[in-house]
Amino acid sequence: MHAFDVLGDPVRRRILELLADGERAAGEIGAVVQAEFGISQPGVSQHLRVLRDNGFTTVRAEGTRRLYSVDPGPLQEVDVWLENFRRFWAQRLDALGTELARGRRERRAKENGGAGGSARRPVEGEDGPGTGD
Repeated sequence: MHAFDVLGDPVRRRILELLADGERAAGEIGAVVQAEFGISQPGVSQHLRVLRDNGFTTVRAEGTRRLYSVDPGPLQEVDVWLENFRRFWAQRLDALGTELARGRRERRAKENGGAGGSARRPVEGEDGPGTGD
């Protein structure tokens, strides 16, 4: 199965999102996915199996529990594939960063310039007299 076939399913994407924060027990994953998607425990198990069989997750036994974690290999392959398309959004993200920085500078200039001619300008993040509060 191709990586995008695996990732095309919203349940499997959600499972990977849950595992992005670290290892989780199958029962914990099942409880979240069952509540959010209304599928049965065997349905969740099938999705976990697809992820495991296609290399997206690993599983280890701890007593009677099965602990799942992300295997980054297939995700790195997806990242390599996406590299061809980053140029479509990288410039826009850079422009957004520039606009956000400009807005912060303008806001600081208004705050500092509109303090009634105070000789002392407050340090960024400082609360106290003359800050307009």
